[in-house]
Amino acid sequence: MNSELRLFDTMSRQVRPLIPEDGKTLRMYCCGPTVYGPSHIGNFRTFVMEDVLRRVVEIAGLQVLHVRNITDVDDKTIRDAQREGVPLQQLTDHWIEMFRIDCAKLNMLTPHFEPRATEHIERQIELIATLLEKGHAYRGRDGSIYFRIETKPDYGRLTRIDTSTLETQDLTSGGTANLADEYERDAVADFALWKIWKPEHGPVSWPSPWGDGHPGWHIECSAMSMQYLGETLDLHCGAVDNMFPHHENEIAQSEAVTGHEFSRHWFHGEHLIVEGKKMSKSMGNFFTLDEILERGVSPMAFRYTLISGHYRQQFNFTFNGLRAAQSALDKLERSVRNLQRTAGISMQEFAALSEPPFTVEGTRMQLAWAALCHDLNTPDCMGKVFSALRVLESEPIDAGAARMELEGLAAIMYALGLSFPDGNQAESELKVPREIAKIAGRRSEARKDKDWALADQLREELAAKGWRIKDRREGYDLEVLS
Repeated sequence: MNSELRLFDTMSRQVRPLIPEDGKTLRMYCCGPTVYGPSHIGNFRTFVMEDVLRRVVEIAGLQVLHVRNITDVDDKTIRDAQREGVPLQQLTDHWIEMFRIDCAKLNMLTPHFEPRATEHIERQIELIATLLEKGHAYRGRDGSIYFRIETKPDYGRLTRIDTSTLETQDLTSGGTANLADEYERDAVADFALWKIWKPEHGPVSWPSPWGDGHPGWHIECSAMSMQYLGETLDLHCGAVDNMFPHHENEIAQSEAVTGHEFSRHWFHGEHLIVEGKKMSKSMGNFFTLDEILERGVSPMAFRYTLISGHYRQQFNFTFNGLRAAQSALDKLERSVRNLQRTAGISMQEFAALSEPPFTVEGTRMQLAWAALCHDLNTPDCMGKVFSALRVLESEPIDAGAARMELEGLAAIMYALGLSFPDGNQAESELKVPREIAKIAGRRSEARKDKDWALADQLREELAAKGWRIKDRREGYDLEVLS
């Protein structure tokens, strides 16, 4: 399905066509997690939006080569490994696995490559050596290697920073502390490329021509992105707090090595706040995905919530918004079932429509698709979906037309990464007697309230009436006792 995709480019501050350099394959690099703990819901706001973007590009008929790195060595991972008294890899392996589990819960596509920084140390050392040879880097008083930003007159063009007034890199563009460069450098605005070993690093170090140590945070992304995608990327993605210093430093060091443009397009997602306040552990409003799901929220409702605001606008996450998202999903599912009955297809057949090739043209979902193609406008897209469904429910429609509309809707749902429970389970629930469904619903509420005694009592009541209930993370299944 050929469509022109237009996306805001942070570098030019314009909505521009998103076009691969070769016209066929979009080479897309995303800054991934730093794995010293669980990713929080603000991180997933960015990751989910990047996932929607990839899906839209694919539906539009382009191939995507998607790389998302994993930062498994930096000051924070080393600090926490030493604090917990475990090898660095043991710590990071655990949190990488937890991250991947969270991504699967949110129905996120797996990147084609997910390189780890520790697996690309040699490439990082090669880049640093080149920067030293070209005069863009120097050895600091402590033995570490730093990039000298005064050698790049265009430094700061992504964030429009005036380098003449730049005194330090101690804060990110998101206003949070940047702890990545606390080493002795000639100018506080310079940043670390290679950090010489210190006793507090314990056993974490790699040999280099400048002494044992570990790479700085920024050089890893240059090394991995160029290794998998080439010296110039089509699209570089991340959150707004990555813009400075991380992305500015990536641009400076990469272009200093290659002599040409690092990325042709830049995509940045805005911040997530919680109930109108900045998310922080001290405020008690810092949440991981599991902490949200433990409240009885389905992963799809959480995903729906994250994409309900435009990626370039600050997103206010609220629990009322979560409840509204679940209601919207329920309404969407009812509309799909009505169209299914008219079309004479099952839930499994509808699920099969969510596979390429997709068809949107000629359906009432065209406007929803157009919203996604213009700067990834997910809230406008969802609004257009429900407007179209209201029209379809108010007009007579035959089986053929209903199937065509379902094909268009399946494409939009794939683009948004939304899905319904398994078709077999969902259809069997339609046959559950009202009384049994009511008891099962009460038991689900009891479990959410951690009233285990009542939950057990209701389980026994269901068994006495001939039904078995099997709990799942996203709810429960009911089956008749044999």
